[in-house]
Amino acid sequence: MELSFTSQIWKEGKVFVSYCPELDVSSCGETFEEAKKNLLKAIKAFIKVTKEMGTLKEILEEAGFLKIDQKRWKAPELISFEKQYLAI
Repeated sequence: MELSFTSQIWKEGKVFVSYCPELDVSSCGETFEEAKKNLLKAIKAFIKVTKEMGTLKEILEEAGFLKIDQKRWKAPELISFEKQYLAI
């Protein structure tokens, strides 16, 4: 199975946080590369568990993924990530 997705990585204190918005899956690491690697592990675990539960197809469709063929899913197109400010 091949799945395209977006990863966001940012730093919180000394920890790098990694996040996949399409699947709402996150992880972290002590370095940028470790956070990136750990996110892949977390997504693989998520895919494995949802496959075993029989809910993977439903979850991917609800998240906006498109099935390209028998083995490939394409993530929804993310248009923008912006830092915005709000005076409160």
